[in-house]
Amino acid sequence: MVILNRIYTRTGDDGTTALGSGERRPKYDLRVSAYGTVDETNAAIGVARLHLAQVPLIDAMLGRVQNDLFDLGADLAVPQRDGKAERLRVLTTQVDRLEQDIDALNAHLAPLNSFILPGGTAAAAHLHLARTVCRRAERMVVELAAQPDEPVSDAAIQYLNRLSDFLFVAGRSVNDNGARDVLWVPGQNR
Repeated sequence: MVILNRIYTRTGDDGTTALGSGERRPKYDLRVSAYGTVDETNAAIGVARLHLAQVPLIDAMLGRVQNDLFDLGADLAVPQRDGKAERLRVLTTQVDRLEQDIDALNAHLAPLNSFILPGGTAAAAHLHLARTVCRRAERMVVELAAQPDEPVSDAAIQYLNRLSDFLFVAGRSVNDNGARDVLWVPGQNR
C-alpha cells in the first residue's frame, strides 16, 4: 500500500529524484524519462476516457490499462538487479490480455487499405494522441534496455508495443468501427 501524507519533500530541489530502490538519479536520466513518459501515456488515456461514457467496454479496458501502466512505472522505477528482492514487474499475462482485447476489438473492424489520420471522433483523436505518447515511451524504454547496467524486462517492452497497437485499434473502434476513420490520401495537396 502506498501512503502519500506529504506531497512535497524538497529532496528533488537539487535536480535529482529517487528510484524505487532509493538510488538518486538526475531528473533528466533516461530511466526517469522513460517512466515519466509512461505516466504521460497514462494521463493521455485518462483524457481519452472522458469521451468514452457511451463505450463502456473500451472504457473498462482502458481502466485496466491505466492500472497496468502504474505497474509498468513501478517496474521501471526499480531496476532489476541480481541478488535483490523482486519488486512489482509487468508480466507476460498482462501482454496476453492486451492481445486478447486487440483481437476482440479488431474482429469488428474492416481491413484498412490506407493509413488513417488521427481524428474522426474526439475519443478517437485522444486515443491516437495516447498512442503516439505510448510509442515515445516505448522508444525510450528500448533505448534504456540497450544501455549497459540498465536492465529492463522483455515484458515491459512487449507491453508498450502491444499497448500502442491496442490504442490504434481502440481508436478505430470508437470511430464507429472504422466508418468514421479519416483516411490518408497520399499526395492529395500537391
